[in-house]
Amino acid sequence: MITHSSLTLFNKTDKNMAEITVNGQAQEIDKPLTIAELIRLNNVLQPDMVSVQYNGEFVDRQEYATVVLHEGDEVDFLYFMGGGVHI
Repeated sequence: MITHSSLTLFNKTDKNMAEITVNGQAQEIDKPLTIAELIRLNNVLQPDMVSVQYNGEFVDRQEYATVVLHEGDEVDFLYFMGGGVHI
Protein backbone atom coordinates (compact mmCIF):
# COMPACT_ATOMS: atom_id res chain seq x y z
CA MET A 1 0.00 0.00 0.00
CA ILE A 2 1.23 3.48 -0.85
CA THR A 3 0.21 6.31 1.47
CA HIS A 4 0.40 9.96 0.49
CA SER A 5 -0.89 12.40 3.14
CA SER A 6 -4.51 11.35 3.71
CA LEU A 7 -4.75 9.45 0.41
CA THR A 8 -4.21 5.69 0.46
CA LEU A 9 -3.59 3.96 -2.85
CA PHE A 10 -3.96 0.23 -3.31
CA ASN A 11 -0.72 -1.37 -4.50
CA LYS A 12 -1.54 -4.55 -6.47
CA THR A 13 1.96 -5.88 -5.74
CA ASP A 14 1.28 -5.90 -1.99
CA LYS A 15 0.61 -9.58 -1.34
CA ASN A 16 -0.91 -8.79 2.07
CA MET A 17 -3.79 -6.85 0.50
CA ALA A 18 -6.79 -7.90 -1.57
CA GLU A 19 -9.55 -6.01 -3.31
CA ILE A 20 -13.01 -7.45 -2.75
CA THR A 21 -16.54 -6.20 -3.36
CA VAL A 22 -18.77 -5.64 -0.32
CA ASN A 23 -22.43 -4.82 -0.98
CA GLY A 24 -21.50 -3.68 -4.50
CA GLN A 25 -18.63 -1.41 -3.40
CA ALA A 26 -14.90 -2.09 -3.88
CA GLN A 27 -13.07 -2.50 -0.59
CA GLU A 28 -9.40 -3.11 0.15
CA ILE A 29 -8.64 -5.55 2.95
CA ASP A 30 -5.59 -6.84 4.75
CA LYS A 31 -5.10 -10.57 4.22
CA PRO A 32 -5.83 -12.95 5.73
CA LEU A 33 -9.34 -11.86 6.72
CA THR A 34 -12.38 -13.98 7.52
CA ILE A 35 -16.05 -13.15 7.02
CA ALA A 36 -16.42 -12.71 10.81
CA GLU A 37 -13.58 -10.17 10.80
CA LEU A 38 -15.09 -8.39 7.77
CA ILE A 39 -18.39 -8.05 9.63
CA ARG A 40 -16.57 -6.37 12.55
CA LEU A 41 -14.43 -4.23 10.22
CA ASN A 42 -17.55 -2.91 8.48
CA ASN A 43 -19.41 -2.25 11.74
CA VAL A 44 -22.36 -4.31 10.52
CA LEU A 45 -25.45 -3.50 12.53
CA GLN A 46 -27.00 -6.44 14.34
CA PRO A 47 -24.30 -8.92 13.25
CA ASP A 48 -26.26 -11.75 14.85
CA MET A 49 -29.16 -11.01 12.45
CA VAL A 50 -27.17 -10.63 9.21
CA SER A 51 -26.97 -13.29 6.53
CA VAL A 52 -23.89 -13.39 4.32
CA GLN A 53 -23.76 -14.21 0.65
CA TYR A 54 -20.22 -15.04 -0.49
CA ASN A 55 -19.58 -15.27 -4.23
CA GLY A 56 -23.28 -15.95 -4.78
CA GLU A 57 -23.64 -18.64 -2.09
CA PHE A 58 -25.10 -18.26 1.39
CA VAL A 59 -22.65 -19.06 4.19
CA ASP A 60 -23.68 -20.84 7.39
CA ARG A 61 -23.18 -18.58 10.41
CA GLN A 62 -20.96 -21.27 11.99
CA GLU A 63 -18.51 -20.83 9.09
CA TYR A 64 -18.07 -17.04 9.32
CA ALA A 65 -14.89 -17.44 11.39
CA THR A 66 -13.33 -19.98 9.02
CA VAL A 67 -14.10 -18.67 5.52
CA VAL A 68 -11.05 -16.66 4.39
CA LEU A 69 -11.52 -13.92 1.78
CA HIS A 70 -9.44 -13.68 -1.41
CA GLU A 71 -8.78 -11.19 -4.21
CA GLY A 72 -11.91 -10.58 -6.28
CA ASP A 73 -14.39 -12.12 -3.83
CA GLU A 74 -17.90 -10.67 -3.57
CA VAL A 75 -19.63 -10.42 -0.20
CA ASP A 76 -23.13 -9.15 0.52
CA PHE A 77 -24.59 -8.53 3.98
CA LEU A 78 -28.33 -9.23 3.87
CA TYR A 79 -31.16 -8.77 6.33
CA PHE A 80 -34.42 -10.65 5.86
CA MET A 81 -37.46 -8.84 7.17
CA GLY A 82 -40.67 -10.53 8.12
CA GLY A 83 -43.99 -8.92 8.19
CA GLY A 84 -47.05 -8.39 6.17
CA VAL A 85 -50.73 -8.24 6.78
CA HIS A 86 -52.70 -11.02 8.36
CA ILE A 87 -56.07 -11.35 6.65
